[in-house]
Amino acid sequence: MVISDQNRRPLGLFVDQATPLLYTSLIETFRVRHYSPRTQEAYVHWIRRYLLYHQFKHPRLLKESDVNHFLTYLAVKETVSASTQNQALSAILFLYEHVLKQPLDRIDGVVRARRSKRLPVVLTVDEVARIMAHLKGDKWLIAMLLYGAGLRLLESLRLRVKDLDLQRLEITVRQGKGDKDRITMLPRSTLEPLQRHLEVVESIHRKDLEEGYGRVDLPDALARKYPNANREWRWQYVFPQENRWRNPRTNEEGRHHMDESLVQRAVALAARETGLTKRVTCHTFRHSFATHLLANGYDIRTVQELLGHSDVRTTMIYTHVLNRGGKGVRSPADRLAKGFEGD
Repeated sequence: MVISDQNRRPLGLFVDQATPLLYTSLIETFRVRHYSPRTQEAYVHWIRRYLLYHQFKHPRLLKESDVNHFLTYLAVKETVSASTQNQALSAILFLYEHVLKQPLDRIDGVVRARRSKRLPVVLTVDEVARIMAHLKGDKWLIAMLLYGAGLRLLESLRLRVKDLDLQRLEITVRQGKGDKDRITMLPRSTLEPLQRHLEVVESIHRKDLEEGYGRVDLPDALARKYPNANREWRWQYVFPQENRWRNPRTNEEGRHHMDESLVQRAVALAARETGLTKRVTCHTFRHSFATHLLANGYDIRTVQELLGHSDVRTTMIYTHVLNRGGKGVRSPADRLAKGFEGD
């Protein structure tokens, strides 16, 4: 189906409604439940796709069988992954249960997308060092936090000055995946570069204040509770964007955190310059962090806590990619006499 210009509006417009009231209710429900911006974006996308598939009929007129048809279409026609299909289902269930207050009954007969069993890409210590050698400045520092602290990319970019404890060498991750806080280590090797970086950022912040700016977005309702906190140094982002950004809600200028695409491009370029054939992304550093800790003898529960995984089974995937060859088994080819080499 081709989406018309009219349907590019949030969720499209229903025939019997002048304004997208469903979209308004959806956003209000997200905010009440403190869903992350990424989750909101994904859920709106899949609800729009669901309504588009059914010719923008109001979801109250659709039933469980209609949900079945849509999910089966995703698996069969669009060959989406199992995780993508499950995300679409979660969005639709959210719509019916929390927005429309009309929970669905059991959804049976769905053709499930095939769940692939893939191991994460993991770098060796030498490969990590080679990539780091091609990164500079704040990009190097962010990559070091991804690898040295096991942070996700957005977790590192959303760090505020108050989240760093330079004395205890700790990082507090606020509102991580699943809206969970956790504490992880601050790599000692980043301490001095990080201190120099913060000195530069603080000088920029002072200049912004002198020019009448220097405000930053605060989480939840803290801006109303502490009206002047958004100007304080401790609330500023550790990795602010280069140019000031105007908040469309308050019309104030401040500095948001650095855009993630800048780091993603820098890491991809650094990986190419090293000549690596592995597909390296920012998340590869987090995979390598976990695998290298396990290889160094740290117990899996400690690694689970540092990564912020709810289930240890998620962490156990890294036990399958430890650098031990074929599960630690020595190949019989290695027992051949050296005299056979080159024959």
